[in-house]
Parts: sequence; structure tokens; C-alpha cells
Amino acid sequence: MTAARVHAADIIDEVAYVYDGTLEGLLSAVFEAYALREHPSDVAPEGILQPRLAQRIHSVVADAGRAERVRRGVVERCGERTFFRIVRAAASSDADAGSAVYRFIRYAMDVHRGKGRAISNIAHPAVSRLFELDRSVCNECEKMRQFARFEHLAGDGVQVWFAKVNPRDAVVPLVLGHFVERFSIQPFIIFDEVHDMAGVWDGERRYLVRTGGADLLGSLPQRSAAEVAMQDAWRTFYRAVAIDARYNPELRRQFMPMRFWKNITELRDGEPALRRA
Repeated sequence: MTAARVHAADIIDEVAYVYDGTLEGLLSAVFEAYALREHPSDVAPEGILQPRLAQRIHSVVADAGRAERVRRGVVERCGERTFFRIVRAAASSDADAGSAVYRFIRYAMDVHRGKGRAISNIAHPAVSRLFELDRSVCNECEKMRQFARFEHLAGDGVQVWFAKVNPRDAVVPLVLGHFVERFSIQPFIIFDEVHDMAGVWDGERRYLVRTGGADLLGSLPQRSAAEVAMQDAWRTFYRAVAIDARYNPELRRQFMPMRFWKNITELRDGEPALRRA
């Protein structure tokens, strides 16, 4: 490649951008890379980055205004559907997710001028990696919709439906709308114990809460008497319909990964089939 053809996005600076792990923080990092005329070799959340030898660290402060400017630019250049892919990829727990999103945005904004053209070039490394992350997060969202188990909690005049989940990726913001449609006016909380995040629906509006797991769990009411009876009945039914001759633990683990079992009603609290697997 001649000097005349070298593009700014091909020149890697030995600087790592560190952000707060939010989508706004990641888009703010993209904004600062353009503003400072840098092309960081790594873009990662705090606590995940492993600095390289002689690599300079630049901390990015999340700025909603800057993030919105990047969002508008991506939507204008690539369309809403491509931006949703970026949102899903940014929720991945993979260590390189931030860098992958950054590189795709630089590629789409700097190289492709036609709307929607960048995402169609699946052979390009920046596009193919975004597709991989997007597909993985979509699969995790589907698992959350399948395996989230809600409990009816009641006490001191408070009633709420509560689900504790442990997804690999930070997908609670992505699936919250699905459960809002299902529960309608019923308040609920989905607590992600892995990412220390809770999605809350109070019957009128939804929002996300960053909180300590122990503090949240300690402040919740107990299971209602009806909920305890219903869980016992469900476990009894689950055991009754099981066919021992067709017991296939490998197949069950394939469709229902073991990492979800501890929060699934029929497989927790000492259920014999769980120990047998």
C-alpha cells in the first residue's frame, strides 16, 4: 500500500480507550477517537482491558450528547437496523466487543459512503466480527426469554414479580421490552446477578438500575404463600411427566445450558434430576 493510499483507519495508535461499560461510553469513545484524530488499538470497559507493553491508557467519560451524535451519524450512514446490530454487539461480554464495535463504525463511516453498504461486506474482518457478536448476543436474548422464571413476592403491602437470571452477556436491556409486553400492568424486576443490573417495570415505565446484588436481594419481600404452593406443584408435575427410560442429560444440557439451572424452578432447591445430571 502506497503512502498516498494509506487511510487514517489503517494506522493503529498504541493507545487504549477505556470506558465505563455502557453503550453511551462506547459511543463516546468513538467520538473522542475522531476528535483526537487517533485510532486506538484497543477499546474496552474498565476492569477488562489488559494493557500492552508501552500502551498509553486514555479514560473516556460517557457523554450522552456525544453518544447521540455518533448514533445519528451511524443511522444516517448505515440505517437503523445496522445500529441495532451495534447495540447488540456492544452488550457482549467478549473482551474484544468494544474494539470490534469501534472498528466497524470506523470502517462504515470512513470507507463506505452509500447507506447500508458497509454491513453487506461480510468478508471484511470488521463486519464479520460484528456479525459474530450480534449472533451470539441474539442467542443469549432468546435463552433469557425461554429460561427466565418469575416468582410472586409479597409483603408489607408490596407485590412484585421477580426473576433472577445469570446471562453470559448484558442482555437485560435488550429483553426488557419483551417482558413489559407480557406483564402489561404487573410490576416486575429482572435481576442480572452476573452484571449487577436490574431491569424494572413499575406498571407504567421501565428503567435500569445498577445496584449491589446483596442489597437488592435483601430488600425484597418473601415469596407469597401461593407462589410457594405453585412452585411445589410445578416440581411435582415436572417429576411426574418425566420418562426415566428416555432420560438424556447430554440432550438436556444442549437445549438448557447448565449455567441456567440454578435459577430454574424445576431444577433448583435439591431437585433429584439436577443431582442425577
